[in-house]
Amino acid sequence: MTVKEMLCERERSTLSEFAFLSERTAGRSEALGEDHLRTEFQRDRDRIIHSKAFRRLMHKTQVFLSPRDEHYRTRLTHTLEVTQIARTLARSLRLNEDLTEAIALGHDLGHTPFGHAGERVLQQLFDRDFTHCKQSLRVAEKIEHLCLTHEVLDGIVNHAGNDRAATLEGRLVKYADRIAYINHDIDDAVRGGILCPEDIPEHLRRALGQTHGARIDTMVRAIITESEGRPEICMRADVEQAMAELREYLFSAVYTNPTAKGEEVRAESMLASLYQFFCEHTDLLPSEYRCIALEEGIGRAVADYISGMTDRYAIDTYKKYFIPEVWRQTE
Repeated sequence: MTVKEMLCERERSTLSEFAFLSERTAGRSEALGEDHLRTEFQRDRDRIIHSKAFRRLMHKTQVFLSPRDEHYRTRLTHTLEVTQIARTLARSLRLNEDLTEAIALGHDLGHTPFGHAGERVLQQLFDRDFTHCKQSLRVAEKIEHLCLTHEVLDGIVNHAGNDRAATLEGRLVKYADRIAYINHDIDDAVRGGILCPEDIPEHLRRALGQTHGARIDTMVRAIITESEGRPEICMRADVEQAMAELREYLFSAVYTNPTAKGEEVRAESMLASLYQFFCEHTDLLPSEYRCIALEEGIGRAVADYISGMTDRYAIDTYKKYFIPEVWRQTE
């Protein structure tokens, strides 16, 4: 018996009846060579971690644009926090932890620079239906050719919004994503002097907890107790209501706060200028994006190129094409 066969046997004997087993995968768009050491979802996890798009998340904004304080979350640390919460949930519910981990690690591969500011620019200039969820799927399938399994791709594209993933593992990641960003955005807002912990409405602090760790614990336990033994991922109703209210509070106190988001107007203007520039100068696109322009149109190619940029690369590219060199030398 190979290691892979032993792992699949272990899944059959230990996982919940509602877990998605690796051996049941619908497969990939292209066959990969045989691997006797890893399950298919373990292979997906490794392919995501070794991708260029995953590494670039380190230099992409979560909430605060290019902060000098290195303790603020980036898109990469957000991804790792989502993954850890998701794995805890999957392990507790005896779901497929490898499938969960792969979806969580890949869920933001296509996220734009400067957080949702970049997403808004591409919705305005390229396609109103552009989302980071769909772009993450495109990165995996078209741009980096990761050749992931159907179940991982399904979880990635359905991790946000109203659509539901086909597997419980994918639905679990959607909850983990929200739990992670609500709580770490509070932490970053406190660090940035935008919030004090006492600013959070008292009834939400009583319902969810007074600290970062306590809130996460409350939310995670509310999913485990409500979902255990059921063919669905649910959160206890009172906790889910409190979490929704806390998220709504963050929109007014943090996500639209001029101190936290004041630079977004400039970031959006910069990305809009880059989009128009490369649409007019496709010869300056890297070769792989020029090929996309020929196959799928210039707008598609430029949107792919810009969405893949890190914050720093976008700034440097803007300086290169819009700031006279003599001015750049005086910085």
